[in-house]
Amino acid sequence: MGAEQPETIAAIVAAHRAGTMTPAETIARTYQRIRDYNDPAVFISLREEKDAIAEADRLAARADATSLALYGVPVAVKDNIDALGFPTTAACPAFSYTPTHDSTAVERLRAAGAIIVGKTNLDQFATGLVGVRSPYGIPRNAIREDLIPGGSSSGSATAVGAGLVPLSLGTDTAGSGRVPAMLNNIVGLKPSLGMISTAGLVPACRTLDCISVFALTVDDAALALSVMAGPDQADPFSRDRPLGPLTQFPANLRLGVPRNGQLIFFGDKKAEAGYADALKRWTALGADLVEFDLEPFYETARLLYEGPWVAERYLVIKNLLASAPDAIHSVTREITAAGARLTAAETFSALYRLQGLRKIAERTFANIDALVLPTAPTAYTTAQVLANPVELNSRLGTYTNFVNLLDLCGLAVPASMRSDGVPFGITLLAPAGRDALLASIGRVFHAATKLSVGAKGVAQPALAALPAGGGDDIPIAVVGAHLSGMALNGELKALDAKLIETSKTAPDYKLYALKTTPPKPGMLRVEAGKGAAIELEIWSLSAAAFGKFVSAIPAPMAIGTVRLADGRGVKGFLVEPEVLGEARDITEYGGWRKFMAETA
Repeated sequence: MGAEQPETIAAIVAAHRAGTMTPAETIARTYQRIRDYNDPAVFISLREEKDAIAEADRLAARADATSLALYGVPVAVKDNIDALGFPTTAACPAFSYTPTHDSTAVERLRAAGAIIVGKTNLDQFATGLVGVRSPYGIPRNAIREDLIPGGSSSGSATAVGAGLVPLSLGTDTAGSGRVPAMLNNIVGLKPSLGMISTAGLVPACRTLDCISVFALTVDDAALALSVMAGPDQADPFSRDRPLGPLTQFPANLRLGVPRNGQLIFFGDKKAEAGYADALKRWTALGADLVEFDLEPFYETARLLYEGPWVAERYLVIKNLLASAPDAIHSVTREITAAGARLTAAETFSALYRLQGLRKIAERTFANIDALVLPTAPTAYTTAQVLANPVELNSRLGTYTNFVNLLDLCGLAVPASMRSDGVPFGITLLAPAGRDALLASIGRVFHAATKLSVGAKGVAQPALAALPAGGGDDIPIAVVGAHLSGMALNGELKALDAKLIETSKTAPDYKLYALKTTPPKPGMLRVEAGKGAAIELEIWSLSAAAFGKFVSAIPAPMAIGTVRLADGRGVKGFLVEPEVLGEARDITEYGGWRKFMAETA
């Protein structure tokens, strides 16, 4: 894997758009790397190469291909997430089934131009942080072969760390999207709960599960998240939480660090030193470090496996436990079976305590933007974990088990490479909805480490420039009469709005000419890939001006989340579908400006 080749998502998409590399060539390269890496434990099922290349050729022939955010990007999917054409096993052959359609997350990746190449190995039923609890073998750690790969998303993390694919999906209930990221020197993004639909995911703890992202850079991970984020009627736990744009590194950033004596490293002095060095780097970047009390977070973490949430794991496999218990990994069986013994009284008691701990967490974040913690307190070899599977696994969850219980978002970022060749990483944590903040600061920290990405010594790309803007500025996408030079553009200028950029939507929209005065279009979101890319402009307003502007918008116009061609989500104009009966479909024009010019 040479540094001159496009390795990141951004570089691969740029190469495809420029024509210097075709999607078919990228897919062929992926399969060659899989053969060269020669670890059958990474993938549980792998697509036929010729079929993937044929899909890449069909994709390249599409007229809108270059507008797709993930144009021709090869992706691996953890094998507890449904992907059409592959069985879903959850790393248990007796549980295996064949899905009839994609999970929502995979469907959105495909609509953005991604090509799914295979399903990856995991700790069975996503129960574990170690990556050694699977009948399909133990994936090799991409950095140091004697280390555990980390779990439960073991195959997904090693596939990215080894350079087999630039993007993979994991899941994260107790840290499965973060611990393996650290151990393979890659980025692990754990979004806010409900941000990515879990429709088509085999649950671990249904109230806490989320689909996570592994990538080589924070920008790549954020792009993938923005493509998948969005509400879904098929998932009752789904929430409307678009990522929003990344911003410049904020002034006066306040990062929480535990009080003296509260950190736990289990005697690992190199990990302790790695964390201290990371804090120095944050200070050099301009962050203020603020001490907070970590003990309530530890208490929350203990609730995850000592409390009633184990019963959620039991619900998933109770029939299999009853009919074929030997089909379940012995450690997984031991952990999960305990869920059958919990009472309703114990459940409510734990819920009451959790609510109290959530209030404490809220107060903690009242004057802190994010926490910065070690991703894991130490690292273990495969031999060590096999000899002591439960205790060592528990240790790895020291800084991860409380996160979803407290409804936090997280971003695991490489911090350093220790002298013994073990990767060390830190995780940023913040209340749900601050995903864009974590990405905005995490990308700068990762760049400052000057670490190579993954396992092959590939240098980090230069950070992409971000639009300048005020700290409280809010972007808004306009598609019609508010465009530059159009009838209502003066309303934006009167509020001191600034034009940030011109762009297009994802190919998920239709445009209609409404019977209004002055003439205006209405943009309607349709099924992913079933519409067209509509031209738009993005303007920036202060928070106060944004409120004034939105409050004056008349029906049938509405403000919703508009998905852009590059995968970002931004607030913008949409239309209520009830008024479109007599409206003219002008989608073929690709935008209001062209329609007005050609019909004037």
